[in-house]
Amino acid sequence: MTDQDNPEYNKTLKHNQMANAIRALSMDAVEKANSGHPGMPLGMADVATVLFSEFLKFDSSSPTWADRDRFVLSAGHGSMLLYSLLFLTGYKSLDIEDIKSFRQLGSKTAGHPEHGEIPGIEVTTGPLGQGLSTAVGLALAEKNMSERFGGNVVDHRTYVVAGDGCLMEGISQEAISFAGHLKLNKLTVLYDSNQISIDGPTGLSFSDNSEERFAASGWSIYKADGHDQNSIFSALKDAVNSTSPSLVICNTTIGFGSPNKAGSASSHGAPLGADEIQGTRESLNWPHEPFAIPGNILKSWEEIGAKGRKERELWESRVKKLDPKLREDFERLQARELPKKWLNAMQLHKQYLIKEKPSWATRVASQKAIECLAQAIPELIGGSADLTGSNGTKVDCMEIMDANKYDGRYIHYGVREHGMAAIMNGLALHGGVIPYGGTFLVFSDYCRPAIRLSALMKQQVIYVMTHDSIGLGEDGPTHQPVEHLASLRAIPGIHVMRPADAMETAECWEIAISRQDGPSIIALTRQGVPLLRQAYSDNNLSGHGAYEIGKTVEKNSEAVIFATGSEVAIAINAQSILEKDGIEARVVSVPCWELFEQQNDRYIKKIIGNEIARVAVEAGVSMGWERFVGSEGKIVGMRGFGASGPAKDLYNHFRITEEEIVKKVHEKLKT
Repeated sequence: MTDQDNPEYNKTLKHNQMANAIRALSMDAVEKANSGHPGMPLGMADVATVLFSEFLKFDSSSPTWADRDRFVLSAGHGSMLLYSLLFLTGYKSLDIEDIKSFRQLGSKTAGHPEHGEIPGIEVTTGPLGQGLSTAVGLALAEKNMSERFGGNVVDHRTYVVAGDGCLMEGISQEAISFAGHLKLNKLTVLYDSNQISIDGPTGLSFSDNSEERFAASGWSIYKADGHDQNSIFSALKDAVNSTSPSLVICNTTIGFGSPNKAGSASSHGAPLGADEIQGTRESLNWPHEPFAIPGNILKSWEEIGAKGRKERELWESRVKKLDPKLREDFERLQARELPKKWLNAMQLHKQYLIKEKPSWATRVASQKAIECLAQAIPELIGGSADLTGSNGTKVDCMEIMDANKYDGRYIHYGVREHGMAAIMNGLALHGGVIPYGGTFLVFSDYCRPAIRLSALMKQQVIYVMTHDSIGLGEDGPTHQPVEHLASLRAIPGIHVMRPADAMETAECWEIAISRQDGPSIIALTRQGVPLLRQAYSDNNLSGHGAYEIGKTVEKNSEAVIFATGSEVAIAINAQSILEKDGIEARVVSVPCWELFEQQNDRYIKKIIGNEIARVAVEAGVSMGWERFVGSEGKIVGMRGFGASGPAKDLYNHFRITEEEIVKKVHEKLKT
């Protein structure tokens, strides 16, 4: 019997050809772009081929199928691995011209995968560690949805390709520890262990025993020769049957097939070069022209892309047989539609506020709003990074989610702010849940990379950031956010909302729940504030971003005071003092800069006005307030870090007071 008559020979030959198609497309695209990372796709092509052909449940003709397996390329620099797979398996939104335009302006194939650009990209990755951590949220959402709707409707896995760099990033440990604690057995990380980073061998900076690290966090560990299809298959088969999250250590050679650059950093982040590519073609026995895929190989890949179609159709029939109420709820969640009467609950809540006029801290007001929302919106899932009581993020109707109760609605993230933010991105991306999570505003520094990605991906993630100023008092400058509001406002696509009282807090929650095209940050006080709005209105005034509050000015005013959060009450007090001095002043509450900028020109001009004296007040740095007061206006705020002491004393010490506002108005009117 000849080799060609041996079934195992033919199977191996077919596998090699299919894997080499990935390698060829990847190195050709990087070469044409004269930019990119060819080494990782060449090294992981065998692993990806086995995963997609033998394990991954998907249907390329239905990329958003709710019960598909999720594939996350955490090592996002190796994006051509993913683009090659999507093209080869028949995703209709991607053709060979898109592959050829890799990394070019306007191309669908950006340098790193971007969710929303083309179907099949589950997560925006590139910053290492983010994909792995976000995948934990995907896996957790699957567990939650499966408990709620049954395993015959929700039963899928999450696979992650992570590299040495992902495991070096600190966020990876937060994610690994959390996933192990919750026993997310449908999560598998394929570790591309090639021991090479951009600078050279990972031994320059990394000597961790990754196997023991994962094992210590409760993961199952499997090993595979990353260039042996049978070894890869065996490891993945074991991982699928694991009762805990699983790590498959794939020992690979970066730049596999490259005669002179394989196994070295020279293949990591730069094109191989024409001569080296020719040598690679010869070593791989790939005699085809750049970007050319033989018909038989392309057909084999397209068959893999279609193999899940029957399974999807069977799944659709199971959904149709669900209990009518359960089916209605499931389909509503897939359509990302809110329950019909959720706003009614909030209207009743706001009417209660007008009646009782509570002087709550806005963090308390937020908890009261959550109580209404959680009862009306069952998909709302909360959590906190070990500050539940301080953040006010848990309410009575929310049971704790853990390894014994995945249908709980409250997550204890532990002291893992960065991990929490990334995991919430995964929860939102999965669909079926609306996540919110709490920490102190000052710790948004820890969350920022993941917050930025939630904005980039336009995901509905709600950040409850309490202790929003020097008003938190005695904990001192380490815990007092000063530059944070300005910093967060600088991120495109985020609604940063700082409500002034219980009414604005309720309105900000309405805005965050209604918004599906990006994240929201609600910054909340520790100290109590009075209810400033005395009349009920169906109109969500905070939704305008800025609006007049306090005493109505009947005639042309001489001054205008802009303020947010707890400083709005101070501004209204200043208005009263100025009135006694014979000066008419308007007060404008500005709960959300971003929403204000979205209003029409007429409204913006009306709110901004043309007063001579223009003052802004906020217990943070002044950066950005010039857009409201102009270059000649005055800003009452922080010029440095805070201090430890009672909140009232701190406001007086740093002169964030009505007296200081009045002083600046008088100074301006005298000039």
